[in-house]
Amino acid sequence: MSGNNTRSTARSAARLAAVQALYQQDMEGTKLPKLLDEFHQHRLGREIEGDTYADAEVPFFDDIVRGVDARREEIDLQLSEKLAQGWSLKRLDKTMLQVLRCGTYELIARADIPTGAVISEYVDVAKAFFDDREAKFANGVLDAVAKAVRPST
Repeated sequence: MSGNNTRSTARSAARLAAVQALYQQDMEGTKLPKLLDEFHQHRLGREIEGDTYADAEVPFFDDIVRGVDARREEIDLQLSEKLAQGWSLKRLDKTMLQVLRCGTYELIARADIPTGAVISEYVDVAKAFFDDREAKFANGVLDAVAKAVRPST
């Protein structure tokens, strides 16, 4: 049981770090190899400015970051279709956009992870940055994506 809990914590840390890495890429234009290397060497499981970053499941982190990067167009199309009329991805907070991109990637590409777990995890990630209203927004968008890309679950 504790082994599974450790894996769950490491995956949660990987999801949070993936959102942060993709945010950095979006803001600074950091190339993918440099971005991954920077997180491997300096962020994952390290202490930065008094904040300790949890040990993350590195292959899982890499999969999310690479997957979002490689499938951004497909992911953004899914997200754009789920936003309320009059809303666009450009209007979203940049951090929220990365939360939604990561969650959508997992829903599309990681059928090994249950739908409810993906949504719940990214709602928790959203809560790390936002209040309950935004977390509920993330829940609603990811639930709509899940219904589109995983109709049988």
